[in-house]
Amino acid sequence: MSRRLLHRRDLGTLAGLVLLSLALWAATPHFATVDNLLNVAEQSAVVGVLAVGMTFVILTGGIDLSVGSLVALCGIVAALVLRSSASVSLAVLCGVGTGVMAGALNGVLVTAGRLPPFIATLGMMSAARGVALMLADGRPISGFPDALRALASARWVGVPLPIIVLLALYGIAHLVLTRTVFGRHVYAIGGNEEAATLAGISVGRHKVVVYAMAGASAATCALLLMARLNSAQPIAGIGYELDAIAAVVIGGTSLLGGAGSVGGTLAGALIMSVLRNGLTLLGVSSYVQQVAIGVVIVAAVLVDMTLRRRAERRTA
Repeated sequence: MSRRLLHRRDLGTLAGLVLLSLALWAATPHFATVDNLLNVAEQSAVVGVLAVGMTFVILTGGIDLSVGSLVALCGIVAALVLRSSASVSLAVLCGVGTGVMAGALNGVLVTAGRLPPFIATLGMMSAARGVALMLADGRPISGFPDALRALASARWVGVPLPIIVLLALYGIAHLVLTRTVFGRHVYAIGGNEEAATLAGISVGRHKVVVYAMAGASAATCALLLMARLNSAQPIAGIGYELDAIAAVVIGGTSLLGGAGSVGGTLAGALIMSVLRNGLTLLGVSSYVQQVAIGVVIVAAVLVDMTLRRRAERRTA
């Protein structure tokens, strides 16, 4: 897919977000209030952070079904460390370290073990959830110090800290993908893995790194969720992997790999949050909201496939 088409797709996703927001603003006056818009942004922060790492994985042509379970596991590990040591920094370090190690293990299973990403991460999804339930004895852990809860409650110039964390992560991810050799290699692997190998790119190492990044994103998501709910739950994150994949796909990243951007993913996460928030304000059933999200995902994939076919015909 050419850069022009990618740019056009990103603009199309952004235009879709703007048009959806305008339509909901016209439909209900409560949508465009400052408090509600900040609420939408905070809601998108959790899935948005999770989708950062997922973007890198999908760009290489992979998939990660374990991130929802890793949210629970990393949260439980951080909570247990916090309970035993009362050190927020140590808890954060252990939580993130757990996510990185679990993600790296996914990468090793995919590369050295030659397992399909779907199977490797499906196994991790089950294993991580089971470990989280065993460590917590099936019960939530609550009662955290103010230093951790500040991750959700603190504000900077009126903007909630989770939103600042989200924007900072996306800014860093954008620079990595567009301004570093690593980012160019990620696109190359997703575009044609065999050609990337012949070009001397260490495909296995890069894949381990991107899956580790997905684990780190899951850990960051877990910390934000812990701070927001003031508890760590072994059943947390159920279905989050699907929301993360949906945000990436709606944002224009191809499931076949090699094409997409984190800017598009951010817009995709916002589209999902805006749609859910607007439908809730309009009194639409949560069941209908699920249908609407499903329709948006299918439409996004259809657009992606159409653009790819056009690009292939032009280069043929």
